[in-house]
Amino acid sequence: MAAVSAAVLWIGAAAADGGASPEVDLDALLERLSDPAEDDWESIDAAVRGEWSKSGSPAMDLLLRRGRRALAEKDFAAALDHLGALVDHAPEFAEGYNARGAAYFALKLHGPAIEDIRRTLELNPRHYGALVGLGIIMEELKFHGRALEAFRAANRLNPHRGDVIEAISRLERKVVGIDA
Repeated sequence: MAAVSAAVLWIGAAAADGGASPEVDLDALLERLSDPAEDDWESIDAAVRGEWSKSGSPAMDLLLRRGRRALAEKDFAAALDHLGALVDHAPEFAEGYNARGAAYFALKLHGPAIEDIRRTLELNPRHYGALVGLGIIMEELKFHGRALEAFRAANRLNPHRGDVIEAISRLERKVVGIDA
């Protein structure tokens, strides 16, 4: 159950609405989000995730929404069907791989999940959600040093998530022996 919850949190709740939106300066949003003093970080985070959820194709956006809905409903076979079709038809869309990686993770298929995270980060190196997912998997597999690296990288991009800060603290105690 915890793995499923983590997977759903990892992919995020943002979904494209399919409608036209004003031009968004993603670089400016990510810069603001990386500022630990940013008060409006939750809305910035939602805007970033919303932008990442836009493939540029209404059909592909629909597959993403259906895959995420199936994942949230714990219908992992349907999630993999939708998300597999998405990455087949939109192989340059990072969020498709990220969502499918979450579905693989929910099924404890760590190898395919890690491969989808790798592809997500290849397409979108600033995808802090994928880095969190990688950290979760690495910690679960007891690769604590790699988990710590992934969480630290995610934290540099979005330093506002309490769960990531907590993971860094926990893993630092394990990896480098820092006392709490």
